[in-house]
Amino acid sequence: MDKNLPILLLKKLSILPTAEVRLELNNELSQKIIEVSQNKYDKKVVVILPNETKEESLGVSDLPNVGVLCLVKSCVVLPNKNYRVVLKGLNRVKINEYSNYRYNKSILIGNVKMIYIDNGESVESIALKKKLISLLKQYITSSTEVSNSILAKINDKLSLDELTDIIVNFLKFPIDKKIAYMNEFNEVERAKMLVKDISVELEILSLDHKIDNEIRSGLEKEQKEFIIKNKIDKLNEELGVKNSKDTEISEYLDKINSLNVSDEIRNKLLSELKKYEYTPANNPEISVIRSYLDTLINLPFNKASKEETNLKKISEYLDNTHYKMESIKTRIKEYAYFKGKNPKLENPIICLVGSPGVGKSTIASSIAGALKRKFYKISVGGMNDSSELIGHKRTYLGASPGKIMEAIIKCNTNNPVILIDEVDKIVKDYKGDPSSTLLDILDNNLNKSFTDNYIEEPFDLTNVLFILTANDVNNINPVLKDRLEIIYIDNYTPYDKQNIAINYLIPKICHKYNIKKINITKEEILELINSYICDPGIRELERLLDKIIRYMLINGIKKEPNFNEILGRPINNLVDNNLHVGEANIVGVSGYGGACVKVSSIINDKMIVTGNVGKNLNSSILMVISYLKNNKYLKSEDNIHLNFNVNKYELDGFSGGLGIAASIMSTVSGKKINNNICFIGAVDLYGQILRVNRLKDKIITAYNNKLNIIYLPLQNKVDEDLIPIEILENVKLRYVSNFNEVYNELFK
Repeated sequence: MDKNLPILLLKKLSILPTAEVRLELNNELSQKIIEVSQNKYDKKVVVILPNETKEESLGVSDLPNVGVLCLVKSCVVLPNKNYRVVLKGLNRVKINEYSNYRYNKSILIGNVKMIYIDNGESVESIALKKKLISLLKQYITSSTEVSNSILAKINDKLSLDELTDIIVNFLKFPIDKKIAYMNEFNEVERAKMLVKDISVELEILSLDHKIDNEIRSGLEKEQKEFIIKNKIDKLNEELGVKNSKDTEISEYLDKINSLNVSDEIRNKLLSELKKYEYTPANNPEISVIRSYLDTLINLPFNKASKEETNLKKISEYLDNTHYKMESIKTRIKEYAYFKGKNPKLENPIICLVGSPGVGKSTIASSIAGALKRKFYKISVGGMNDSSELIGHKRTYLGASPGKIMEAIIKCNTNNPVILIDEVDKIVKDYKGDPSSTLLDILDNNLNKSFTDNYIEEPFDLTNVLFILTANDVNNINPVLKDRLEIIYIDNYTPYDKQNIAINYLIPKICHKYNIKKINITKEEILELINSYICDPGIRELERLLDKIIRYMLINGIKKEPNFNEILGRPINNLVDNNLHVGEANIVGVSGYGGACVKVSSIINDKMIVTGNVGKNLNSSILMVISYLKNNKYLKSEDNIHLNFNVNKYELDGFSGGLGIAASIMSTVSGKKINNNICFIGAVDLYGQILRVNRLKDKIITAYNNKLNIIYLPLQNKVDEDLIPIEILENVKLRYVSNFNEVYNELFK
């Protein structure tokens, strides 16, 4: 039966069935895995051993599909906060799939299948058992490094499967050899491997005694290091094996000498290479040193992509991949122009702010393509550990570079475009504040000598073009926000979505299904958008178009697809426009896109606000109430219950003030507001209607919700030219400077 169990990665220690090992864990993640195992999985954990030849920074795809099921026999927290753990190997398991633990995404869970061995005795297995025991006794007699304590564990009742695992656990084989034994499920084949390996070890021991005598007679005054090296050379000579480590060191030296790096970096590499040379091959530390050498050698300290500076080519590339987005396109063309004039020009730190699905991440990728730079995406949404960005010290088990240097290594250039996605969703807790760490990474005055904890040597990040994305700019750390160049990505109008569907989405889907074209008219696309799409971006539109095209292809429909048949009944609008006395439509912009919300009010004995509202909107409510009471629109003894029809996200901001005031006056006057009216604007203590931001997105939201009479601040009239002409032609903008104007028109 398949089970889901937590995964523990051991890189310096092996464990096989029948073995019992003690280890000390100083890594926080490994400690957490042990805790989860004890609390949620009956003290069971699956240990996996990565191939020693792999790089230290492993991805899920690099992990093995075979592990060992272990029992956590004991776990003691030491005074230094390390965990002393005893693990008992139980059984081999096959790992079908890896996934993230739902309560902690850094913990891996494996879907495992137990591997049960048929312990039936055959003539061959009996013979192999006798041979193994005989060879083991010879090995113990010949070697001075092992004791005969293992013989007490061996008896006739042991199966061949158990016997091989006991012997392999006892002998000091390298990690890669033990991985091979772990991966072999057939006990007969495993026993044959062991017979061969012990036989080789016995031969080496015999040669070793011979070589010891030869070396001692001629080199009595030489140091131990020289003796060991000569012993290895003699062994390899007798076996006809070339000294691979010497070859590897020579190759490393050639690479280091060919690098275009500073003397400090070169000396660091040579020092690590010296350490590698004198570390025994069976020492677990050698893989750590090798990984560090490979990482440092492969860092592109002085390697950069040749950047595109032709503005026409840049413009064509961006236009071919994305519709409109003129603000960011213009900024990139400005950057390319001045960068061509002055290569030492500081890179801007751009933050794209907009609703989900409007293309923030994809335009960042297109910017990299237009500039002919490499591209790498780092998602920081939910990140709470700064070490994910700047790496862990090499002393940590399984340490690797942070995500920033990982991006540099993967791109193999020092001037990639790095996207830091969802910067407004970074979490600050006891593990640290990644947004504060980003200050050092992004600031051009600080990142010239950025130092990753793993790499330990400074790296110049000034050539990197960082692009950040966020849904809600108000949720970004204020100190970080101050360093960012904010560029808003507008929501799309229905006509924008229509053009995107015709010129980008449908050709993309047709290419995916290997067809030249599909018969869906412009009018049908607009009908689809108006009847079935409610998100501010194009993700839902793309999903529905894909579904429609699949349906048409499978059913042989050539033209005029029936949307009701394919998609069901049209969805409702975001807002129920059927208003009652005391209700008003307010329009704003949230991190989830344009927000059109109905606010309701009644006279009450105390002030109550219901609905998911933020602190800024609460402040706006208080200002409106104070203004209305001070100007006798509302009796001083009257209190109001306000309800905002929103629950999936927090409604915040000051631009709801005008709609709140209108809702209250509707209650007081008993006059109903027309269903097609909405309000945009903040109201101060004197009744002045204050300017709002992102007017275009708010007008588009009102239009999409069939609200065509819009009351808004007179101060926003200068922004009217930003609103698409096709929308302006279908809405009436009523500019007001004071609430008295609204009162006189609607409630007097």
